Amino acid sequence: MSGTILAFDYGLKSIGVAVGQQLTGSASTLKALKAQDGTPDWQQIENLLKEWQPAFVVVGLPLNMDGTEQPFTARVHKFVNRLHGRFGIKVLTHDERLTTVESRADLFAQGGFKKLSKDAVDCWSAKLILESYFENNPS
Repeated sequence: MSGTILAFDYGLKSIGVAVGQQLTGSASTLKALKAQDGTPDWQQIENLLKEWQPAFVVVGLPLNMDGTEQPFTARVHKFVNRLHGRFGIKVLTHDERLTTVESRADLFAQGGFKKLSKDAVDCWSAKLILESYFENNPS
């Protein structure tokens, strides 16, 4: 079984994507996929799944600070169900609280405001979601 994992930071206009390795617990940004009101170009996702052949996929789950679900969480569950239904791949969710804040801080530290593009933040968030998943689920 592949130790490669893909992560998605789901959004209505953009979906950040990162790839990582379970063995090393490391992750890298890939790209941001455009979405129309939360609907991605499924062909792009299929291409990523074929290229990377992940063991499974991790999707960031937006929660309130007290751990309860927020209205947007239902949209993420719908994306997760469609991802699994279309491709038959195992999809796990992982708490994404504060990843956007941390992404902005990390990217700003790397290069100021010019590093804070929406695509960069979304991809960096996906990377942080995957690294957090690895930290909380050692292989």
